[in-house]
Amino acid sequence: MGDSHRDNILQCKYSKQSILVILISNIFPKFIILTLKIIVMEINSIGLPIAESEVIVNELNILLSGYQVYYQNLRGIHWNIRGKRFFNLHVKFEELYNDAQLQIDLIAERVLTIGGTPLHRFEDYIQNNRLRVGHNISNDEKAVHLVVDSLAELLKIERVILDKSGQINDEGTNSMMSDLIKSQEKTVWMMKAWLEESL
Repeated sequence: MGDSHRDNILQCKYSKQSILVILISNIFPKFIILTLKIIVMEINSIGLPIAESEVIVNELNILLSGYQVYYQNLRGIHWNIRGKRFFNLHVKFEELYNDAQLQIDLIAERVLTIGGTPLHRFEDYIQNNRLRVGHNISNDEKAVHLVVDSLAELLKIERVILDKSGQINDEGTNSMMSDLIKSQEKTVWMMKAWLEESL
C-alpha cells in the first residue's frame, strides 16, 4: 500500500458515553504506526448525542409553536368563513385542524422522547412563532392564502430539523419531518390549484 493513508472511524457506546476513535494508519515496510484521538461525547438513553439533541429540541419547540398558531388560524377560518364556498371550505378547514391537532401531540411527544420538555404556554408559542396570525378572516381566498403561507413557514422549519436530525442519525425525528413535509407539500399543491396559482 506504500505511503497511502487510511482513516477509519469507529463509534462505540459504553453506558452514557460514546468513544469516537479515529485510527490513522501509515503503513511502511514491516511497521504500522497508529495515531489515536479519543473524543468523548455524552449519549442519551436512545443513543443520540445529548448536545445535538438539545439543538433539535429547540427547533422542535419552534415547530410546535408554529403548529399551535397554525391550528388556531385554522379554527378561526373554519368558524368565520363566509360566501358561496362555505360548505366545502368549512369542512376542509376542520379536516386540516384535526390533523394539526394530531401533529401537535406527535411533535410534543418527540421532544420528550429525545430528552426535552415541550413548550406548553401560549406566551411561549407566541414568542417562538414564525407564522402570520390570522384575524377575522372570512373571505375564502384570504383564508386559503393563510393556509398556504402557514404551511410554507412550517416547511422551512421542518427542513432545518430534517437536516439537523440527519446529521446525528436521529431517524425518529428525521422520519417524522419527512412525513410532515410530504403531506404539507401535497396540501400546498392542492390549495394552490384551488387558487388557480402556480407553485
